[in-house]
Amino acid sequence: MIALFVLIIHSIETLAYAVRLSGVRVRLLASALSLFNVMVMVSRLANMMQQPFTGSLIDSAPETNTFEFVETQYRIIIGASTMGTIIGILLLPTFISIFSRAIIHLSAERGSILGLVRKGMNIGYIKRGIGHIRLPKLSYLKGVRLKDIPVQLFFINMIITAVYTIGVLSALYAAIIVPERAATAIMASGLINGLATILLIVFVDPKISVLADDVLNRRGSYLNLKSIAVMMIASRLLGTILAQLFFLPGARYIAWFTKFIV
Repeated sequence: MIALFVLIIHSIETLAYAVRLSGVRVRLLASALSLFNVMVMVSRLANMMQQPFTGSLIDSAPETNTFEFVETQYRIIIGASTMGTIIGILLLPTFISIFSRAIIHLSAERGSILGLVRKGMNIGYIKRGIGHIRLPKLSYLKGVRLKDIPVQLFFINMIITAVYTIGVLSALYAAIIVPERAATAIMASGLINGLATILLIVFVDPKISVLADDVLNRRGSYLNLKSIAVMMIASRLLGTILAQLFFLPGARYIAWFTKFIV
């Protein structure tokens, strides 16, 4: 169940990179971001639901081989984040196609989410939606050039994703490394994820937003924006894989850092 929640979270967060593509495609960027907030709400709900279950793995761990048991379980959860990212990649063409039309319908409904949901429940719209299902093809990468990809941004996003993926898990694992400072270690997860979020907001989001605005104002190309989106998704996937390497060192660092707090 925990892996399912994590899979949903990372699938939605992967699709976030396609939101600006859809918004620029139909020239309704603000509406696209607003509509995607509904999906973000589902992601946040799944995140809130999985956290107590993730913590319960420590409480239910056997007294013998506790470290090995928890490490194995948490590595499976990290693997679920990678699988969720891959599912998000596979859903990307379908998401862009359907989400672009949903943005147009939201605009027609004057911003009413309930109106959009009622329209979406119509059998005719459901059938048309099925017709927009697209399988990912290599041709989607046509025109994407490596020289258009900022290498620095690629690695920054990869590292931020890795840190964000293992933030809570490493903090929980640190709690069993230093049980006398368990509460301090667990609460450190908020600091880690907060820093990762700040770095994302400061270094990544503004650059992509400016590119999207350039396309809307005809100062940039849609192809360039698509190249950046593909790059960000690839770096996110690598980041979830890198998280496997960061997991134990991150836990040991948190365990070491807590002695300066208590």
